[in-house]
Amino acid sequence: MTIQRFHDSRDRFFDLRFGMFIHWGLYAIPGWHEQILWRGDTTRVQYERLIHEFNPVHFDPEAWLDLAQEAGMQYLCFTTKHHDGFCMWDTEQTDYNIMNTPYGRDVLRQLAEACHRRGFPLSLYYSCPDWHHPHYPNQGRHHEMFGPRADDEPDLDRYYAYVKEQIRELLTGYGPIYQLFWDVNVAEYYNPELNAYARSLQPGLLINNRGPDDGDYSTPERELPEGHAFDKPTEACQSLGRESWGYRTDEDDYSRKFLMQSIDQILAMGGNYLLNVGPRADGTIAENNIATLRAIGSWFGKVREAFDGTYPATYLKSDNYDQVLLTRKGNHIYVHACRDLQTSSVTLKPLDRLPTRAVLLNDGRELPVRLALLPWYWQEKPYLQIQAIPVDEYPGEVLVIRLEFEY
Repeated sequence: MTIQRFHDSRDRFFDLRFGMFIHWGLYAIPGWHEQILWRGDTTRVQYERLIHEFNPVHFDPEAWLDLAQEAGMQYLCFTTKHHDGFCMWDTEQTDYNIMNTPYGRDVLRQLAEACHRRGFPLSLYYSCPDWHHPHYPNQGRHHEMFGPRADDEPDLDRYYAYVKEQIRELLTGYGPIYQLFWDVNVAEYYNPELNAYARSLQPGLLINNRGPDDGDYSTPERELPEGHAFDKPTEACQSLGRESWGYRTDEDDYSRKFLMQSIDQILAMGGNYLLNVGPRADGTIAENNIATLRAIGSWFGKVREAFDGTYPATYLKSDNYDQVLLTRKGNHIYVHACRDLQTSSVTLKPLDRLPTRAVLLNDGRELPVRLALLPWYWQEKPYLQIQAIPVDEYPGEVLVIRLEFEY
């Protein structure tokens, strides 16, 4: 089974499998949640004063990219404007932007230049709702303010005229852009011409499904989907922390093993994976986040061949759907233990051919295999079984096994 392709330059989507998501803005100062205005007890007046405090003097885009590459990531998606309406670039459309902070420098330009120097694809996140702009119709729906301010002039068409001008700035002033990541089209503004305009500025631009039309690919968030293969282009997103996408001072971090399992499952199903980190207000990434990303990178580097150039192949078996997934590339089948294995063996019913070798990618050791007539399947026939899997030696990693067949 293969996912439908675009048959144009957008097909690079299927090669760039693992990316870094960055949520960063004024909300890093209180360090509670990127939606503190909606979920917390801060007023808009209090929040908007943070523009006078934001001064990320330790922001170093090269350090971010070093970390992304250590983690095995291949592209970066950056929040240019989140729901709060604050813009992280030198926009001419509003004064509510990075140039009017004590920092006074275009963050996006620095990041874009660093990405382009490395040939590291850059994607741009842009929020549909805006809690600051006077024309956005904040009506108290999800991810909106609870009503307009006295001097607001809600008008969705005028607001999207503003959005179009900002999209023009983003897609003409910062070099090649890989993806446009819209978020939460609460107002249900549907206008395919806006995405067409974006593509006219950046031919080959990939666009997600959270904006003014269905876009190119779906974006499941946090929750792991059911099944064993996606039927359309998919980029799942997850954050290092359970509570927030922006920096949170006392975040409840996911375990490294959970994140590895999540990454493995999505990639083995044929999807891409965007993993988020929220930098602190000074521009640095917290030490615990750095350690987690490096640990993920150490594992990912060992098992990466099971994702690159492969396609979902779990359809080859009928058992253990809840424990392992399969991918395939040529004569190699990869067995992904994206759930904790219950025993030290895996039986791949109905496969009944022996591979020439079975190799545990985590450390390169060869594992014994056999065709076994098992008590569980006593009325059937021998099936392929991988044995002596070192489940207790790697409690913190997802195990991936390469089966090598002659044909």
